[in-house]
Amino acid sequence: MRTPAQINQCAHYTSFLIAAMANAWRREKPSHLFSPRTLISLLLSTSLLLFLFFFCSSSRSTPLRGRETFALSPAGIRPFDCHACPQASPVFASLVEGVKHPFLYSLSDFGSLPEKPHKNIARMLKGKPFRRPDISATLQEFLEGKERDEGLVVDVGANVGMATFAAAAMGFRVVAFEPVFENLQRICDGMFLNRAGDRVTLYAAAASDRIGNITFHKLVGRLDNSAISATGAKLAFKSNQEVAVEVATVPLDEVIPEAERILIIKIDVQGWEYHVLRGASKLLSRGKSEAPYLIYEEDERLLQASNTTVDQIRKFLSSMGYHHCSRHGTMENYAIPMQTRNLTWAHSELHVDLPDCGLVVLKNWEMQHGDLLVLVSFLTIVFCSIKQFLAYTVRRLVSILCL
Repeated sequence: MRTPAQINQCAHYTSFLIAAMANAWRREKPSHLFSPRTLISLLLSTSLLLFLFFFCSSSRSTPLRGRETFALSPAGIRPFDCHACPQASPVFASLVEGVKHPFLYSLSDFGSLPEKPHKNIARMLKGKPFRRPDISATLQEFLEGKERDEGLVVDVGANVGMATFAAAAMGFRVVAFEPVFENLQRICDGMFLNRAGDRVTLYAAAASDRIGNITFHKLVGRLDNSAISATGAKLAFKSNQEVAVEVATVPLDEVIPEAERILIIKIDVQGWEYHVLRGASKLLSRGKSEAPYLIYEEDERLLQASNTTVDQIRKFLSSMGYHHCSRHGTMENYAIPMQTRNLTWAHSELHVDLPDCGLVVLKNWEMQHGDLLVLVSFLTIVFCSIKQFLAYTVRRLVSILCL
């Protein structure tokens, strides 16, 4: 048995240990590394860095022009993919004469080779450039002096791109509509020859006043005279073979984003102008400083073949705020420098098929995969940080309450 002196000594020693442990507990300070202030600072700085990274990556992936800026439209129409289409051959392309900003285009109609080639092929064999199309000169004159970022050029009934590349050669972004497959191939040639793939967005569709499909009449040997109206297609070339095909139709209002400013709309669709204009009601009714200039074909015979009239078109344009026009160029071309709205009547020319390269559906806007990944990562980190901070706070509260 222990003596009373030993028991007292043990009790004293035990009391000393307990007091020492208590003092040690009191002296222990929480680590600054995991303090609430440190965690909050870490959380805020991490969030800021991730937000800046997400914002910068989004900015870099946004426009390019062309391909990405207009790839998304409410109508669900994706731009024509030149890389997915077979290369047309033979290829006859040359520089256009007499324009301030030179460009090349590729022919779709060659004439009767080799006996009676197209006049431009004959010129090329003599070492001469292609004859200058009136629309090319008119468009470049209009765009001269304007800044490239002032707005888009819209080319409806683009044919082989004589207006499209006239504008692209000046650095302007162009949205072009063309339903004839052979012409689409030639525009693709021109996008490569003019290095304009980043400035031109091409839609394989006929602009109209509704989304859907329509029978189109392609004129063999004169694709520039193809038309939605069978009568209109053969007005000038009754002996040429006509081929009926189904093409997609889409209103301009469903493709051109409301946020995009339009400098000028050129329409050359062999009598279908009224329907194109109706499908662009929102674009044409924009505020006075944002309303686009307008160049379109006005041929009474072609309009009648499509069951419309000149008066019908002019009344519609008047209701949109267009009141002044002036004749311009050769044949029956009109142009319009006005103070309130800008308008321009032009004269005739083109339109259908696309077997191998169809239309695909897209939504109006979507997030790039990289941006989506960054956003998910950012939200995950924020959630985990908040979760850890709350868990730490709860532990601290519990420890304080238990003291």
